Amino acid sequence: MESNESGVETVGSDETLFAIVEQLRERDGAGVTELAENLGLAKSSVHKHLRTMVDHGYAVKRDGTYHVGLEFFRAGEYARDRYDIYRAAKTPIDDLAAETGEMAWLIVEENGRAMYLYGSRGDSEVSVETIVGTWRLLHVNSGGKAILAHLPDDEVDRIIDAHGLPAHTENTVTDRAELHAELDRIRERGYAVNRSEDLHGIHAIGAPVRHDGAVRGALAVAGAARRLARDDREADLAERLLTATDDVEVNLAYR
Repeated sequence: MESNESGVETVGSDETLFAIVEQLRERDGAGVTELAENLGLAKSSVHKHLRTMVDHGYAVKRDGTYHVGLEFFRAGEYARDRYDIYRAAKTPIDDLAAETGEMAWLIVEENGRAMYLYGSRGDSEVSVETIVGTWRLLHVNSGGKAILAHLPDDEVDRIIDAHGLPAHTENTVTDRAELHAELDRIRERGYAVNRSEDLHGIHAIGAPVRHDGAVRGALAVAGAARRLARDDREADLAERLLTATDDVEVNLAYR
C-alpha cells in the first residue's frame, strides 16, 4: 500500500497504472523503454500493465508505440451522460453562444475541481474540443467561483485545503478570506466574474445552475478581455447568461 498527498492509503499497482495512462496521454504515445525510464519502473512491469490495458481496450499498440485506447472514450461518454445537467444544458449553451458570439460553457464540480463538460464556440476561432474535458481549479474560473459561492462554507474550506489557492496570473485571488468575501458578493450579484485570473487576456462571467436545493453546475461565457471588460458588455452578457441558467433549471425540473 502507498499513501497519496492526503495521507490516504492507495494501491501501488493502481498508482502505477494511472501514471502510465497519464504518460501515454501527455506524450501522445510512448514505448515500453521510454515509459520505464520516465517513471522509474522496470520494463517488465510496464509491459505487463500495457498488455493488460491492450487486452481490455484501454491501450492500443501501433508500430511499437502504445497509445490511449478508445475504451476510455466509451467510459468518458458514459461518465458525462450520467450528468443530467449535460443534456439539460446543451441547447441553452448553443443558443447562448449564437446570441452573444462568445464561447459558452457548461462547468461542473467533481472532487473539488472544475471540468468543462460541454462548450459552444460562438464566433470564436478557438476549438472547444481542445478544452472540453479539461480541469481547472475552481477559484480561477468564473463558473467554478459561481459553484463555490453556493456550496457550504465548510465544503469550500475543504476544497481549499485539498487544492490550495495557487496563482495562475497576478489577478488570481490567493487569499482565503478574500475569496470568501468574493463568494459573498457573487451570491448577492447572482454571477461571478473572472478578469484574467486564469489566462491573460480572457475574461469570463459564470452563473450557477441550481436544482432541488443544490448547485448542479454553472454556465459561463468567455471571451477577449477587451470586449468583456466594458461595463455595458458585462451587464448584457450577465442578463443573457442568467436567462440561460433559468432555461437549464427548467429543463432539469421537467426532464
